Amino acid sequence: MLKVISLLKRREDISLEEFRKWALEEHPPLGKKLPGIRHYRMSVVLEDSPDLPAHAVSEFWFDDNDARLAAFATPEGKAAAEDAAAHCSSRVHLLTEEKVIIK
Repeated sequence: MLKVISLLKRREDISLEEFRKWALEEHPPLGKKLPGIRHYRMSVVLEDSPDLPAHAVSEFWFDDNDARLAAFATPEGKAAAEDAAAHCSSRVHLLTEEKVIIK
């Protein structure tokens, strides 16, 4: 299974509180509509700092990379990507395969 980890840095003109509301309440309904998504998690930092490389981490699971590409090619995927781009100054996507070390 493919796990996509995205590191999201908020735009400077958006407060951490506004970003948290967006990341935890406004954006998830878009992400949940992605076809083929297996799991979805969002984590937001508790304290702000200008030195942070990211303010949130999103995690999406898909069966494979083809399923990920197909999901983001849909109108729902494009809407989710556009919404993230509108709220983030940078986004880094890591395509990974998770291995559980301690359960």
